[in-house]
Amino acid sequence: MKKSLLILILLFIISLIVGCNAETTSENNNDQKETNDGVQNEDDESEDENDAGGVLKIGWNSLPSALDPHITTDSGPRNIGPNIFETLVTVNANNEIEPMLAESYEISDDGKIITFLLREGVQFHNGEEMKAEDVVASMQRWQEFSSAAKSELGESTWEAADEYTVILNVENPSYVLVESLAVLTQFPAIMPKEIIEAADETGVKEYVGTGPFKFEELKQDQYIKLVKFDNYTPLSNTSGGLAGKKEALVDELYFYHVPDTATRVSGLISGEYDVIPEVELDAVPQLESSNEVNLMHATIGIETINFNKQKGLFTDVRARDAVNLAIDKEAIMTSILTNSDYFELDPSLVTKVNTTWYSDAGMDEYEKYDPDEAKKLLEEVGYDGEEIRIIVTKESMFQYQGAIPLQEQLQNIGMNVKLDIMDYPTWLDNRKDPDKWELVIHSWSPQPTPLQYLFLDSKADYPGWTNSAEIDEHLKNIRASQTQESAKEEYEKLQTTFWKEKPVIVVGHYSQLDALSNKVEGYEMFMNVPIFWNTSIED
Repeated sequence: MKKSLLILILLFIISLIVGCNAETTSENNNDQKETNDGVQNEDDESEDENDAGGVLKIGWNSLPSALDPHITTDSGPRNIGPNIFETLVTVNANNEIEPMLAESYEISDDGKIITFLLREGVQFHNGEEMKAEDVVASMQRWQEFSSAAKSELGESTWEAADEYTVILNVENPSYVLVESLAVLTQFPAIMPKEIIEAADETGVKEYVGTGPFKFEELKQDQYIKLVKFDNYTPLSNTSGGLAGKKEALVDELYFYHVPDTATRVSGLISGEYDVIPEVELDAVPQLESSNEVNLMHATIGIETINFNKQKGLFTDVRARDAVNLAIDKEAIMTSILTNSDYFELDPSLVTKVNTTWYSDAGMDEYEKYDPDEAKKLLEEVGYDGEEIRIIVTKESMFQYQGAIPLQEQLQNIGMNVKLDIMDYPTWLDNRKDPDKWELVIHSWSPQPTPLQYLFLDSKADYPGWTNSAEIDEHLKNIRASQTQESAKEEYEKLQTTFWKEKPVIVVGHYSQLDALSNKVEGYEMFMNVPIFWNTSIED
């Protein structure tokens, strides 16, 4: 009986142990199921803390109606497009050319063949791998539409040597040809071949690139939405300018259409927006009074007065000379930028930070101011009071604020000047028509080389329609240069000729101010392109 009792006790103890183990296993399984159903464990929370994520909201004064960078010089695709699209080569923080979608490139001794070796494994947003046929289709289309491409490439041709090798057969070798492939306005974005082939004169039907963000939605006059591209293939080298490693640190980018300055400023202070580029400077005191906001000085560009040189009064250089003599450049820049902390009076087509090309040639012409002499020149050219139209949009405060003193100063020498105010899309359309304007104020973002300013080149067919044999000869000589020293020497001659002929007038150099929430980290502006990769926001 004792033995039987002992056996019963042992069996009871074993059953208790088995039951406890089963319960523990069941609890563990339930915990795992909850985790799989979305309930995070401590490790998951730690991983999420390392991934910033979130939504970055940008209050923008004017959004584009389309984002195809091949077919327009509009600033919208230029500013938003680099988040979506990438190029073969790009510009680093030192204004030097670096490969982007190209692994490397090689120029033949005679400059007639440039061979691009592509990076392998780079995905488009549609999941397809980028290959040589996509690059060739994209570059051919860009060459068809871009004024800069027509100027630099002429009848040059592209071919795919194999899946990852692209060859550019150069018609006329140029010292600055590769730099032209890194142009920032109307830039040569690489897209899938099938999307290029499906495009029409209005643009591509889908916005598919290789960038760190992919296009999600465009609601006209409301917002543009981009989302993080999870399969983005970054470079490993250090970030700088538009080159190097890129990483989407937020999940979504919203670019909101907010044309009213006060609304954008109050929205930033209240937290409705996280970044507002191109702040009007009269809003600075209000922004500085907020503990939630940081201000950032951005890259300087140039402000110009552009002439219609195809029709009307300003086909005569003496009329352009009259405008140069009549205008108080400091007064115009002060009207645009409030005070001299935000601008410089300088005749150069490139800014001082671009030490490779900067020159002050033409300073004597730039500094001339003689309204009485301006009146005499108008008499010489036979000006008889015909209406001079300055086309302008209030959606660009730089334009509008500069046009007001320009109108007054030209009226003071007897010109009949009208401000023709319109919305931004209409302004873009009218600018292409020589029958609809005589003058326009234009802000030009920095470019890697001065040759990329489209108002210089007769072959560019850019609104304003420069046609100067002497300027064209300087451009030709720069492209034929063998060294930077000889190219710079020829460029100084070009700038002297520029101020003699005045295809446009450089009024001054400007500084852009951006405002951002103090929760935003890593944001930069380079050559007036806002950089939203490598940018994060604190929850």
